[in-house]
Amino acid sequence: MPHIHEKIDFTVTVYVVNESAVLLRVHDKFKFWLGAGGHIELDEDPNQAAIREVKEEVGLDVRLIGKMPDVAESEGYRNLIPPSFMNIHSINDTHQHCDLIYFAESDTRNVVQGETEISDEIRWFTKEELMDPAFECKE
Repeated sequence: MPHIHEKIDFTVTVYVVNESAVLLRVHDKFKFWLGAGGHIELDEDPNQAAIREVKEEVGLDVRLIGKMPDVAESEGYRNLIPPSFMNIHSINDTHQHCDLIYFAESDTRNVVQGETEISDEIRWFTKEELMDPAFECKE
């Protein structure tokens, strides 16, 4: 999705877990391992964006992990699962992304990449593989 605002956009990154492994893909622009993710669109909330981006990029139906606030919902007010982390990073000299980082669970490891969301490398990693000094983060 193109940028919505000239100075800052809100984005999501989702690290999908199945059993004892996490799904990572080599980001097509940055060329290092990341979770699935992308821009939050104007007609969705961050939780919807996180679930949609995972489905679009890797074909998985996921459940976001997190504690739902214990606040009663009412008309026009809905609770969201909060992100586990957030960051803000520069895309270029004049544009930034405020990224909401989530964890999610999947019942399967059957990845199907979307037609427009192609990654050269995508795979499930165990904690041991990620901690191995031979693991390459890429460029």
